[in-house]
Order: sequence, then structure tokens, then C-alpha cells
Amino acid sequence: MLGSLARTLREEARRADERRLCCLAGEADPEPALQEVLDAADLDDAVLLGHRDLAALTRHEPRQAGALLGTTRDCVVVDLRDECRPNALGRAVGAVDGGGLLVVLAPPLDDWPDRRDRFDETLAVPPDTLDDVAGNFRRRLVGLLRAHPGVALVDLDSGTVERDGLTEPAPTQPTSPPALPDDHAFPRVAYESCLTDDQVAAVQAFEALREGNSAVVCTADRGRGKSSAAGIAAGALAAAGRDVLVTASDRRGAGELFARARAVLDAMGLLAHGEETVQATDGGRVRFASPAEATDLPDDPDVVFVDEAAGLPVDLLAAFLGRVPVGYATTVHGYEGAGRGFAVRFSERLARNDVDVREVTMADPIRYAGTDPVEPWAFRALLLDASPPVEPLVADATPESVEYVSPSSADLREDEHLLREAFGLLVLAHYRTEPDDLARLLDAPNLTTHLLTHDGHSVAVALVAREGGLDPETCAEVYREGRVQGNMLPDLMTGQLRDPDAAGPVGRRVVRIAVHPQVQSQGLGSRLLDDLHGEFDDADWFGTSFGATPRLLAFWQDNGYRPVHLSATRNATSGEHSAALLRGDDSPLVARHARWFRERVGDVLADTLREVDADVVRRTLAGTTFEEPNLTDREWRLVAAAAYGPGQFDMHPGPFRRLALAVLTDPESDLSADRERLLVRRVLQFHDWEVTAEELDYFTASGARRELGRTLQVLVERYGLKAARDERDRYG
Repeated sequence: MLGSLARTLREEARRADERRLCCLAGEADPEPALQEVLDAADLDDAVLLGHRDLAALTRHEPRQAGALLGTTRDCVVVDLRDECRPNALGRAVGAVDGGGLLVVLAPPLDDWPDRRDRFDETLAVPPDTLDDVAGNFRRRLVGLLRAHPGVALVDLDSGTVERDGLTEPAPTQPTSPPALPDDHAFPRVAYESCLTDDQVAAVQAFEALREGNSAVVCTADRGRGKSSAAGIAAGALAAAGRDVLVTASDRRGAGELFARARAVLDAMGLLAHGEETVQATDGGRVRFASPAEATDLPDDPDVVFVDEAAGLPVDLLAAFLGRVPVGYATTVHGYEGAGRGFAVRFSERLARNDVDVREVTMADPIRYAGTDPVEPWAFRALLLDASPPVEPLVADATPESVEYVSPSSADLREDEHLLREAFGLLVLAHYRTEPDDLARLLDAPNLTTHLLTHDGHSVAVALVAREGGLDPETCAEVYREGRVQGNMLPDLMTGQLRDPDAAGPVGRRVVRIAVHPQVQSQGLGSRLLDDLHGEFDDADWFGTSFGATPRLLAFWQDNGYRPVHLSATRNATSGEHSAALLRGDDSPLVARHARWFRERVGDVLADTLREVDADVVRRTLAGTTFEEPNLTDREWRLVAAAAYGPGQFDMHPGPFRRLALAVLTDPESDLSADRERLLVRRVLQFHDWEVTAEELDYFTASGARRELGRTLQVLVERYGLKAARDERDRYG
């Protein structure tokens, strides 16, 4: 029976060039049934995601599902009995080729939502326990398995087929090879390797990267061949002697791009080397750099390709514009990143740049037919296509017109409309929103969702984590060990900042906040925070942590949050330093950490924070408490001598740094932004004169020195004591 079902499913999938999903559920050992499915359906090219070895298949742990990126299989088996990890399920779906099967192993479906597994353990953060984790994600998943076309359900315990998963599709019509363009700059062999007309159009669009001030944006859903198109173009450019730099969230994710570049050069007889760097015989090459490294344009590449661009922050993507021809390829709906958010936010950035932009969209699937039922099942199960309300529905929303609501996770599960809008806003706002986040939103006991709605539609959303509240024994252990799961800010304050009492008070960390782009900059984000603060008025503190940019720092500081930490290392993907901010007028914890940050920031800026962007430093310091510089008479004479006479600040840097910190934290300061940057780069971060002059656009190092002297004169006049004025008068 099971063998016959598997054979019929595979035959139908092959005939329609679609995929089918077969779920084997029950307490019984699934290995005999799985082996029967694989044998009957002739599935030799199968791989397993799970924690147990089965059917002699090559196995990857669920956390290693990224190994499937850039690969296709006739069958992927996902064992969800020990760990139902949404990201792994999403990667598995994307790796199944047309005519293939996705096989899901699950516990009895009726019991599954109430069981707890290894993924749930990541959601049970102290002081919550595994019993506090909800099962809403799996309950929703079971409902979709039982209702969606193309899904076969087999009860292993009773040996019955609950659903056969057959859809009886019309036979697919043979397709003609894509038409090659009459007029093209890339070699003909590049276009002969394209599989669809969409791919031909995408490769031809990338021809624009032969020119200087150009950008090409290629978007598509998964399985449309966008990375292949970028790889074909990269190979053609390398064949012409161009140095092509490729970046992506990780090297493995760009595997298909490199494979296609290698194939094009090989077909042209120009491949000299095809390993990590794809080298052409005439000097052209295709090489990889991490995103943070790539923005520095190492070795001056001629062209840059950004693969899966939605998985990177917009500020990083925009860093290439106008500096080098750049091609962006990205998935619109997928676990790689928030594609819809990319489309909205990056399009706005492109419009503000004086760059020749070409945009191309690929719609035709390559690996399976457009009628494939597994793709829409995955989109719905993992909310890969979640979107916020369309713009006309929220265009007139104001802080006065909206309603504040805090739906429970059960409310969100039962209201698909509300869930899709809320999650769609999160996808739109953050470049790394992924399926795992959907499960966290629905099941994590320490997370709550908060919305502003306008006429029933979501216009702003915040995801908030309860943190702290740990018992004294756990606090002591955290202080000794330096780690506590799922409590980001108490972990930071206890482990890194060495506060033994930081994990006791109960706080609320704003994990994500997003406002519909149609109504941004109208006070809705602040209105949402005001309501949050009111709802949790018993919290000891509020906090947040994010990749620091001047705009984000200003938003949080305007809402009463004070900086307490700036990370020494950059995020490998975004290239940003993370900032942590706290709010709490009556909180001793907030008061002491804000004070400690102000006390140490001058030292770390000259050491571990020397490379933090000057504007990030300026904005961070603007949120700290102003303190008078408190210089001695001798120190004032040193400063005045450097301002008006032959003195040099780098002979006695201490008083100059205290003075710089004072003016950069002074809310009454009217010092220009350029002079503030000079104080940050030269006085606080101690970069040498040549580097400072080049970065801040002074013609020479001497020009930067003279401007620092003029800046110090302003500070002497504003803060200087009698000793400073007397020293000034020595120089007329």
C-alpha cells in the first residue's frame, strides 16, 4: 500500500514537473516505511535532515540545513520528531527538485502540538521552563498538512493513508528553449546556458555592469534561477578580464553563482582555476568576500555582485552604490531574508542615489512547474509571503487614530489575517526575519506581541521579551559562568559588564519594532512605545539592542533610552557595532549602567572602539549624561596653549579627551557636525593626522591640525576657567 502510494505520487510529480509532500506520522519506527517509500519511488538521490541515522541516508543536523543551499535533490527527508525547526523545513522545501518528494517524519499529528522538542528548549528561557512553551506553530502546521493540496498523510501506527496527496494535474506541455537575444554584449555561450526567457532577460540586464555608474537589481522567488543568472553574468565579465567580487551572508549561499561562473568560463575554454576563486586565463576572476569586508572593496574590484541581498542590511547594500558597478540578486519570498522588506526599503535608497539602475524580475520557475502545490504550502506554513496591509488601508493612520492591542499567541494563531499582517510588518522592517521567528512569536513564553491598528489593520508592531527576574542562585551562577540563555541584556550586564545584581530585576526588551512604511516618521513608533511603557509599568527597566546607526540611536534616545554599551566587534554580516540602551527613570540598574558607560567610554574609544563610525559615536554620546570637564588649572593651560599657541594635544591627551566628551554630551552645545567628527576621530579615537584628514576631507594633515586648534578655541571660550583665559591672553 505505502509503496504503491509513493510510486503514484512520484509518477504524478514527474508527469507534472511538480513536487509532492509525504508525511509519515506516528509512534512506530518510521525507518521501514521510509525505506519502502524511497525504494518504490526510485529515490536514490535523497538526503536526511534530523538527529537520527535512517535508511543509510546522508544526514545533516537541522542546524546544518544550510548545507542544502545551492543544491537540488530528488528527495529531502525532514525528521521533525526530535526537533521541529522551521528554518530547516524551509531549506528542505527549497532543495527538492521538480518531480521529487519532500518526506516529513512526525509524531502522531493529534499529539504533536502538545509535545516538546529540542527547538522548544531554545524557547524556554529562564525563568520559564519547557512546560511554559506553547504549541501554536505545530498546531497550525498540522492544520495545513491536513488541508493543503499535494500533501499525502500516512498514519504509521494504524497503517492507513489519511490523504493520498494526488491532485490529478493536467499534463505539462513541452516548452521551447528560450529565445536568444539578437543584440547582446556577453558571449553567445552565456545565453545558451540559460533555461528560461526570464533568465535570458536577467543575464542581459546584467550587461549594464560593464559601465561605470550602474546598478542592476534582480528579484525572484526561490527556484527561478536568479543566482544562476548572476553567476552566468559574473563568468562573462571575468571572461572579458574583469575582477568580479561576490558577497553574500555566507560563502556557501553563493555556491550556485560560483558554479555557473565556472561553467561559463569552462564552456568558453577560458577556465584557469575553479576552486575558491574562479580564475580566467586572461586575468579576469570571480572571488568572494564577506559583506563587512566587501564594502571596503578589497583590491579594487571592477564589479560587485551581492547574492541574496535581502539577507543584508540596506545601509550595507547602499555602500556600493556610485563606487563600483553592482548587481543585486535576491529572493523575494524566502528564509534567506526579508525579501519584501528589501523591495520596499532598498528601492527608496536607490531612488535617492544618482546611479543608473535597471530592475528585472524573474517569475518562471526553473526547477519545477508554476503549478507546484508544495511551494504555496511552504509559503503559507512558514509565512514566507506575509505582507503588511496595502498602503491605501493605512495611509491616513495617525497616533490619534490608532488602537493599541496586545494579542496573545493563541489569538494570533486563530486570526490568520492578524498574524500575516503583524509578521509581514516584521519581515518588512528587518533584514533577517526568518521562519524560526514565526515559531518564536507563536510559542515562546517570554515573548509578547503588541500592535497599533487602524480600522482593524496593523500599522505598527513590537515584539517584546521579558528578561531577568532570575533567582539569587541563578544570578550568582550567571556571574560566575558569564552566560544565561535567552536573557540578552541581563547576560550582557552580568557577564561582560560584571554587575552581579543585573539579572534579578525584571525587564522588558524590545526585540523588534516596525512601522508601516506608508506612515513612518509620523510618531507611530513613539506612540507604540508609550503604550508599551504604560502596559508594563511594573517593569524594573526597558531595553533594546540593535546594530547602531545614527538614525536608530536618535529614535531610541528621543524615547528616553540611554546607552549602556557599544560592542567592540562588528557584526560579520551587517558590519555594524551593536548598541544596548536602557530606560527606567527610577531604576537603580539603569542609573548605574548609564553612569558606568559614561565613565568608561573615553577609554574604550581610544582602544576597542577606535573603528566605530564617528557619527555613531556622536549620536551615542549625545544620549549620555553631560558632565563638566573638571580640568585643573594646569590642564586648562595645556588646552589653551594647543588652541592659541604652540601646544600639542597628543603630548597630554587626557584633559583634551575629557573636554571632548563634555562637549559631545552637552545638550546645549552648538558645535558643528564636522568639528564633532574631528574631535571623535583625532582626540577620542586617536587616529593619526593623515588618516583623520583623509577620512574627514581635509586637504592636508596640517589643515586638520589647524581646524582642531580652532575647535579647541571654541571649547576654551565655552568651558574654560581663568587659567585658560590667562594662557590664551599670552598669545595676544
